[in-house]
Amino acid sequence: MEPKTIREGYLVKKGTLLNSWKVVWVVLADDAVEFYKKKTDKSPKGMIPLKGAVLTSPCQDFNKRTLVFKLSTSKNQDHFFQATHLEDREVWIKDIKRAITCLQGGKKFARKSTRRSIRLPESVNLSELYVLMKDQDTGVKELRLEKEKKLYNHCFTGSTVVDWLISSQKVRNRAEAAMLATGLLNEGYLQPAGDLSKDAAESTSESALLDQTDALYYFADSGFFCEGYSSDEDVIVKEEFRGAIVKQGCLLKQGHRRKNWKVRKFILRDDPAYIHYYDPARGDDDPLGAIHLRGCVVTAVEYVPDAKRHEVDGNLFEIITSDETHYYLQAATPEERKDWIKAVQSVAKSGK
Repeated sequence: MEPKTIREGYLVKKGTLLNSWKVVWVVLADDAVEFYKKKTDKSPKGMIPLKGAVLTSPCQDFNKRTLVFKLSTSKNQDHFFQATHLEDREVWIKDIKRAITCLQGGKKFARKSTRRSIRLPESVNLSELYVLMKDQDTGVKELRLEKEKKLYNHCFTGSTVVDWLISSQKVRNRAEAAMLATGLLNEGYLQPAGDLSKDAAESTSESALLDQTDALYYFADSGFFCEGYSSDEDVIVKEEFRGAIVKQGCLLKQGHRRKNWKVRKFILRDDPAYIHYYDPARGDDDPLGAIHLRGCVVTAVEYVPDAKRHEVDGNLFEIITSDETHYYLQAATPEERKDWIKAVQSVAKSGK
């Protein structure tokens, strides 16, 4: 019987022999994880059997890389994958865990999962807690805080997180709150901002989140950015990061000069309306470029000038900016293309 495809998409994978990270197209079947150099390749670059495999998430073997998970085979081979954003990692982890569990029990993978979410402690669901914390009315307030001649936007203190957990009756005392907040930090829901909180997050102590007013944190999917006082120009440049994140994920993008196609991580923000793109393999927060979306036109297209048919085919769309710069992009599926076009259109109409 043919293996059933459960999930597919772009992930960043660490090389088995070399210490390099590269974007690959990953296909999760009910008995294995296959990865391809390109989405269009007919044969996989590698295959990881899931029988007897162990999944580790979060994997904190790499200090400068977040959202990494490890898949260890029954022959003790470790494979490291990195998701591009929090929601992306969550869905991969859920489906891989479910596939491994089904193989152990001799059952077929059921697409509708009945599995519990990650719990720490048993009575708390971290993903549900994260949604409550992000509620604009009753959650943790995102502020603009100053520390060491820097302004941290869309962030909050460790003490604020602890206070909120106590006032929401999620815990009995500050020690419990710090432990629960550390769980959110370890799972990638919260991120450290500034040297103090980053150093603590990388420590081996049980409570990696500091219950302090000078330890700063931010939500993984927020519009967080830091700005310095070095010049007025810095602040103007950073202005484009102020908007809340509307959508993010990987797309293929055509280069302007060489016209070659590469996978890029895109983050769409509103007010001001910008889309930034990054090299997902680099593992840093510095964008390769930005597209100002105010007054842009975004449409689905059937072909791209200068593109060879074998290079890219289907699910294409184009963004034409107000200064008539053309950007050609490719989504993985028709649904994904539709979602991106709709999201860009909504931001372009309402954003500054």
